Amino acid sequence: MNTQPHSRIAVIGLGYVGLPLAAEFARYFAVKGFDINTRRIAELNAAQDVTLEVASATLQEVLAAKEAAKGLYCTDQLTDIEACTVYIITVPTPVDRHNRPDLTPLYKASETVGKVLKKDDIVVYESTVYPGVTEDECVPVLEKTSGLRFNEDFYCGYSPERINPGDKEHTVTKILKITSGSTPATAETVDQLYKTVIKAGTHKASSIKVAEAAKVIENSQRDINIAFVNELAKIFNKMGVDTHEVLEAAGTKWNFLPFKPGLVGGHCIGVDPYYLAQKAQEMGYHPEIILAGRRLNDSMGGYVADEVVKKMLKKGIQVHGSKALVLGVTFKENCPDVRNTRVVDIVQHLQTYHLEVTIYDPWANPEEVKHEYGLDCLNTLPEKEKFDAVILAVAHKEFAYAPCKALCNADSVIFDVKGVWDKTLVDARL
Repeated sequence: MNTQPHSRIAVIGLGYVGLPLAAEFARYFAVKGFDINTRRIAELNAAQDVTLEVASATLQEVLAAKEAAKGLYCTDQLTDIEACTVYIITVPTPVDRHNRPDLTPLYKASETVGKVLKKDDIVVYESTVYPGVTEDECVPVLEKTSGLRFNEDFYCGYSPERINPGDKEHTVTKILKITSGSTPATAETVDQLYKTVIKAGTHKASSIKVAEAAKVIENSQRDINIAFVNELAKIFNKMGVDTHEVLEAAGTKWNFLPFKPGLVGGHCIGVDPYYLAQKAQEMGYHPEIILAGRRLNDSMGGYVADEVVKKMLKKGIQVHGSKALVLGVTFKENCPDVRNTRVVDIVQHLQTYHLEVTIYDPWANPEEVKHEYGLDCLNTLPEKEKFDAVILAVAHKEFAYAPCKALCNADSVIFDVKGVWDKTLVDARL
């Protein structure tokens, strides 16, 4: 098998992970970006990325070169990717409402690639999974759809995504990339391919399963660490001790890990631990720490809402029918991504107390929020309206300063989930 990097690349799934990767590869290779979302393809071909991960100028640059030996061509037509020799699958791997891994997007993407798979082609998966998914779940789909034999006619690799949505400093080329392959030759080919664009370098894992496991524990580790400080926040709140001051003091030790309390959502940290837990349980082991961390982090939205209501009652505010303003609904700051946002837990919990909740987020797409959660979201603040409670849920740059009194009634409760406002201006913070 040829161990030199292939030049005809197809990236399957043009979301937060796939598009930045496709744009970088397009600087060196002829890249076909494939997505089943026709609207998404139209937007990208007009050099518009609603995820805000790739600038319009960058898209214009790589799209303009699409007729040459390099550049990006975005399509939703399967025939357009038939001539490709490397297929990189970057579809999401969510969980269902019971927190069980949902591999449906991965199965469907594998079927799509299987329809055009040819002898000596390589399929690389970037989606976060538990160890064994690539070879035990995806490969059989590729074999069945293509009629080809794994490691005889076609080969596979795994190189887990390390995209951090909204982060303009740690971009795809600046984060060291793990690579792997189903044979030594494939592993070398995949590694050399990624070395072309990843300036931070690569780490070639000994097997696909090792690479899969390395990815899934990255976010599981972060989840557990955040759960620890969230539990500390609950304890210190009962003691009347400021958690952020405690963490600041503890952080003066060189090896103290700088995690902060907060909501844990998004498509990675709030999801990946369930993939590892599912596999562990299938093997007959019950992962106590991983699932305990998940339970605690998933409880934080309700905890915040309860604390807000307690503060309102202490101030003598009539809770039923009162008005609350939630600032931010995306899963993280300065990013339009609302996937698996835990801010909705605050909103829905407040609604059980019969509060009228207004969500204001200048970054979120109101249509997407409505579709995903059935909630109304405003991109501009309502004029002349006052609220009995104001909750900073997401630290967007637009919320850098505490809300002016024009937003609040005389005895309003101000709760700072992110701990970014002056503590003398708020009633409580995590």
